[in-house]
Amino acid sequence: MKKQTFALFFGNRGFFPESLIASARAEVAEAVEKAGFSWIMAPEDLTRYGAVETKDEGLAYAAWLKEHEGEYDGVIMSLPNFSDENGALHAVRDCGTPILIQAYPDEIGKMDFEHRRDSYCGKFSICDYFYQNNLPFTIFEPHVVHPATDAFQKNLADFAAVCRVVNGMKRFTIGVIGARTTKFKTVRYDELALQKLGITCECFDLSELFYRVRNMDDNAEAVAKKKDRLVNYTDFSKVPDDKTTTLAKVSVAIDDMMKEYKLDIITLRCWEEMQTELGVAPCVLLSELNDRGIVASCEIDLCSAINMYSMQLATNFPTACVDWNNNYGDDPNKVILFHCGPIAQSLMEAKGTVTDHKMFAKGCPGCGWGSNEGRIAAFDMTYSNCRTENGKLIVYADEVNSQANPSKLNSSVAAVLLKSTTCRRNS
Repeated sequence: MKKQTFALFFGNRGFFPESLIASARAEVAEAVEKAGFSWIMAPEDLTRYGAVETKDEGLAYAAWLKEHEGEYDGVIMSLPNFSDENGALHAVRDCGTPILIQAYPDEIGKMDFEHRRDSYCGKFSICDYFYQNNLPFTIFEPHVVHPATDAFQKNLADFAAVCRVVNGMKRFTIGVIGARTTKFKTVRYDELALQKLGITCECFDLSELFYRVRNMDDNAEAVAKKKDRLVNYTDFSKVPDDKTTTLAKVSVAIDDMMKEYKLDIITLRCWEEMQTELGVAPCVLLSELNDRGIVASCEIDLCSAINMYSMQLATNFPTACVDWNNNYGDDPNKVILFHCGPIAQSLMEAKGTVTDHKMFAKGCPGCGWGSNEGRIAAFDMTYSNCRTENGKLIVYADEVNSQANPSKLNSSVAAVLLKSTTCRRNS
């Protein structure tokens, strides 16, 4: 994976000590490298002291950013002293990426004219002015932080996640394979509202997937490779060979569609035609896709797929779509999370076991091979989801810790009502 790169900016206000700028240029660059990222920095002679104060200096920095467009994922705006808001705005207002504002702390005992920074106040000033100009920016706690501290290392990791989400969500395509089932009104969405946000929905009839599967040779090299991948991915020991072959063919067909139509993520109509026409349940295939870093949700739950994508970008780790399925005894602060087995193996305690989906086996034994049963591991978790309403995309999110009883987290079978997407929370 390519290292994320940040463009470094340094502010100035003339009647505060400019001598602090040179050390800031070295300290911020060192901190970025220590955090595992790359940086680019404007030449020191581009402006006075290698920092930005005036409008002209801001425009010079903006021109430098333009020359390096596409080379950086975000801008780190460091304030070694108070720093002027006018130059800062003109420098970064057209950068097109997230902006992190970091301000240096003053030291007790060094408040004389040669050392006093006033960056604490300057950060307020710049944030206020950016807000007035409708320019988004990112700030973290603590309000002032030295680049050499662990706190700033955490800030950098969090900002990198912000950059991945913002840049990754600007424009992407969801493959909608199959129509929403009539029984589920809860997964309806506004395609036009999503398009205005840069999210394109490419919709396909499920018959295209079936056609590809039925016209695929059972002994094709791609099918053989996929079978090998699947049987080594999780426990297929109970699955009849013909069902394993069908699941492999469905997986190959999905891969082909994603490649041909340039799809970034998918959501799939997974029942009941999959069972009646092909005799399988694609749960384990969605699990495998998510572990490959390809977001895949079931039941045409497109909004969950959007959330899964954003959370995967934030964490660089697979996410999962689960149902808020059952109460946990009399405890109002616990809930049993279930689903049919699309959970990525890397989120589970151990490999699952592929079974005949119990809901479908009740009326049609043998027609639902593909449910991956197992237990989700305990970990600090962020849960979230979204919906479209009145032309807007509305999101909720919260966090829980791993002190919750792991026995309440299970990925076997599901009834589908209210959903949430989950991911590991960064420590």
